[in-house]
Amino acid sequence: MAIRRGRGSAAGQRARQEEICRVVTEAGSQTVDEVAAAMGVSTMTIYRDVSELEKAGLLHLARGQITAAGSNVHEASSRYRRTQAMAVKKKLAEAALELVEPGSALFLDDSSTGLPLAQMLPSKSPLTVVTHYLPVFKELVGETQIRLLMTGGEYIVWADAFMGSTALRTIRSMRADAVFMSATAIVNGSMFHPTENAADVKRAMIECSGFKVLYADSTKFTRTALHEIAPVSVFDVVIVDADLPEETLTGLRQLCPRVIQVAPV
Repeated sequence: MAIRRGRGSAAGQRARQEEICRVVTEAGSQTVDEVAAAMGVSTMTIYRDVSELEKAGLLHLARGQITAAGSNVHEASSRYRRTQAMAVKKKLAEAALELVEPGSALFLDDSSTGLPLAQMLPSKSPLTVVTHYLPVFKELVGETQIRLLMTGGEYIVWADAFMGSTALRTIRSMRADAVFMSATAIVNGSMFHPTENAADVKRAMIECSGFKVLYADSTKFTRTALHEIAPVSVFDVVIVDADLPEETLTGLRQLCPRVIQVAPV
């Protein structure tokens, strides 16, 4: 991220910004006054730091409130998403693992549910895994029975992932046996994401895959986002958690050939 060389050393400012990210991510939301008190610095210093963090897409500031959560026009940072509902996401990943065929080539997107799935994938090796999500790549580095490919492209800090034209060209030059992905929001039978470049990558992975799996916890069905990715009906399997309302579950079953609802955590 860019670092302003204002009050204090660049190293000190960097360390303070890391701590601000940690505090806000753990809480989900904090006021500028609360963070300033926790850091032992002035509110003006916090405003300067958060301005840099906001430019990097790691935090968001509105009317004195700093948040790590997303909205319909911006996605929450990877760091924040990886702290949320991980027990549920592990359940979804376990169900997805049962659909992985040894010897196959997979696309994994930048959804946080893909991280616990990646941790389980060695049990299904040999595999080829293509991803643009750095945490998944790091998880699988060193697994000798997994051929690992990174798409390349422009590194996007908030997503901890590579996107843009290079990533799209790489994906479109391949044909994967399966894709496993999620979305920020599922509304009226379609998947959405707040940012266009992330939606483009997900759409390319869908188009270049044979078997398609969508995993989504129930919160995804209560959100909205700006850019449509694809209708849910393009997926062969949708995996959801135990908290999804029956009415929503019934609607999904009308759209998708197979819907798996995992047991409660």
